[in-house]
Amino acid sequence: MAVLFLAWLAPKSLENLGLLVDNGRSMRDVNFFNERRTAQAAAFLLHRSGGQLPLIKLMKLLYLAERKSLQLYGVPITGDKLVSMPNGPVLSKTYDHMNGAAMSEHGGWDSWISDRAEHMVALLDPSMIRSPEQDLLQLSDSDLEMLQSVWAEFGHWDRWQLVKYTHDNLPEWEDPQGSSQSITYEKLFEVLGFGKEQADALIQRISAQAYLSKA
Repeated sequence: MAVLFLAWLAPKSLENLGLLVDNGRSMRDVNFFNERRTAQAAAFLLHRSGGQLPLIKLMKLLYLAERKSLQLYGVPITGDKLVSMPNGPVLSKTYDHMNGAAMSEHGGWDSWISDRAEHMVALLDPSMIRSPEQDLLQLSDSDLEMLQSVWAEFGHWDRWQLVKYTHDNLPEWEDPQGSSQSITYEKLFEVLGFGKEQADALIQRISAQAYLSKA
């Protein structure tokens, strides 16, 4: 992947960018969220489903793909903030876009996804996607791999099966008692089996990539 070279940036170089993990626990205020890539990730799953999905199911599939990308490649697809909510883990800004509660940038969510209709989310124009490889150009080969893998494993599950699965099998999720609670990258990497030094290095790389992509 193109971003892997960032793992070899010298600590001083990262420090000059203002991106070092402070005491191994927190990062500078860098916005990791990539709306265009997120919209196209959602569009991929909607395309695979025939054009529409229940909102909860789409969210769970996106979260599982994000988690798998972080586990296997050490990089996110969406870069969204991870949050525990009553129905399981959620991508926070993506959830806002699904509910029409966020402004969309050019080429972002509103360019690919229609307004929510009750509990369903649908493609704005299914004809925009001839094939994901041709038309979802914000997604890397590894992004497409993760999304396809999650769809193959979970695409046939219904939304409530997915909610139960995330409750029972994703230890980073904690019941927020009707509210919401942040899931940090530090916590996620820990439950995925990464050591502290590995996790810190991965977080620095994610931070550097987010910084450079927005420069």
